[in-house]
Order: sequence, then C-alpha cells, then structure tokens
Amino acid sequence: MNTIEQSGSFRLGDRSVKRFGYGAMQLAGPGVFGPPRDRDAALAVLRQAVAGGVNHIDTSDFYGPHVTNQIIREALHPYSDGLVIVTKIGARRGADASWIPALSSEELTQAVHDNLRNLGLDVLDVANLRCMFNPHHPAEGSIEAPLTALAELQRKGLVRHIGLSNVTPAQIAEGRRICDIVCVQNHYNLAHRDDDALIDDLARDGIAYVPFFPLGGYTPLQSGTLKSVAARLGVKPMAVALAWLLRRSRNILLIPGTSSVTHLRENLAAASLTLSEDDLSELNGIVSMAVV
Repeated sequence: MNTIEQSGSFRLGDRSVKRFGYGAMQLAGPGVFGPPRDRDAALAVLRQAVAGGVNHIDTSDFYGPHVTNQIIREALHPYSDGLVIVTKIGARRGADASWIPALSSEELTQAVHDNLRNLGLDVLDVANLRCMFNPHHPAEGSIEAPLTALAELQRKGLVRHIGLSNVTPAQIAEGRRICDIVCVQNHYNLAHRDDDALIDDLARDGIAYVPFFPLGGYTPLQSGTLKSVAARLGVKPMAVALAWLLRRSRNILLIPGTSSVTHLRENLAAASLTLSEDDLSELNGIVSMAVV
C-alpha cells in the first residue's frame, strides 16, 4: 500500500481525495512574495508529492502573486484525472507584499480568471472564499455579498465547488444558506484548537475541514511533550503533529507545505504513523499548556 493511502480518503465536493495533501504556499519567495529561491527545487517538490500519491493540492493566485500557480502548471500540466486543485480568492497583494482584502464582485471575478489562466484550467475544482475582516484570524461580519458573487461564478461554470477560509461558525451557517459549502479552511493544529467543536459539527454534516498552519506556520510548533513522543516513536516531531491531526477527526484533510523534497518525504511518512492511546493522551495535553 502507498504510504499516504493509509491516511484514508474523504469527499471534497464530488471527488474523493486522500486525506494527506500538499499546500503550495511555500513555493513562492520569502513572505509568500516573488519567485522562489530555487525554481527547480519547487518543481521537484510538486512532482515528488504527486508521485508519492498526493491528489489534493492547495494553492492561491495571491501566493507570489501568480508565482505558485505558474509553478504548479509548469510542474504538473496536463494534470492527472484524479488530481484536485483547490484555490483561494478574496485577497490581493500590495507592492510591499501586504495582504489586502479583495472581495468586491469585480475583484472576485478577476481572481477566478487569474487562477484559471495561471493554472491552465477551464474550471476550478474548488474555490475557497478567504474572509478578510481580520487577515490573521476569523472575525465576525456578513459574507453574503462576496459569497453570492462567487456562487454566481459557480452558476456560470467557472467554479465546481465552493469552500470558506478564515471563518467563524456564524459565517459558515450564513454561507450554507447561500450555497453548498464543501470545505472549511481555518488555523488549527495540536496547540491551536479553537475549532474543536466546529470540526465535530462539520464532520457530522460530511464537510471537510482543512487546517492551515498544521505545523504552526510562521512559528513552528515547539513542545517538550511533542519531542518526547516523537523520540519514543523514532520519528520527527512534525510527523507526530500531523499524525495527531489525522487521528483527530475523519473529515480533516492535511495540506502541509514545504519547499524541500526531504521535508516532504518526512511529512508524508506521518500517514503511516500509529499513535497509541497513551501517545494521544499526552499530545492532547499540549493544548492546555499552549499560550494562545
């Protein structure tokens, strides 16, 4: 059995994807802006991910901007039939690399077309609406206007499925009254567990939950407990953190990112890692010690 086959699969819209995917954000330059330091290495990581069994890639045209999608196209186009590429819209980049809300109907339409052009696609498999009331964490505010605009692009055949990113439970409920929501993408990991109840609610409704920063993002997870469990199992701490997420709920789809083939292989190995009940008990205690 392919290593990541052991992670299982889950529905993402009308497709079944392996629960271990790949996030392409780190393929752009520093600060997710500009070209990568090593374009050949970025191409190699993508090709190795797909060769390793990954069939779910997360991206956005505001990574770079444009850079990451263009690298994906160069590395993998024409795409295999089973590959699902999920993108995000709702933001744009300033000349200073800042993240700027871009949620008007005109901006969303342009973003969809930019993603289609740079990925070399006629239709986007899944487009996540990234909410930007606060760029760093979910914040309340109505998403009716931008989501209605995205739903109209779906009706025109440019987008197959719609997801939400950086959202609250109230915004998800509002969104589901407007259109079908196939996934939610929020910040969540072993030490940052604000969405525990939300994950369980979405699982009951068959909606995928896709944690971003599964390894801590710009501030990688640091924990003596995590290191201790990893040492006992003879693996890297980050592999344990990913394995914990796979055990957390069946609807969690992983998209850890890296620009290193070596690191990619270490991440993928987490799919076959078995955590005992004692391991899980120790790891579940990390959240109570975390400073959020």
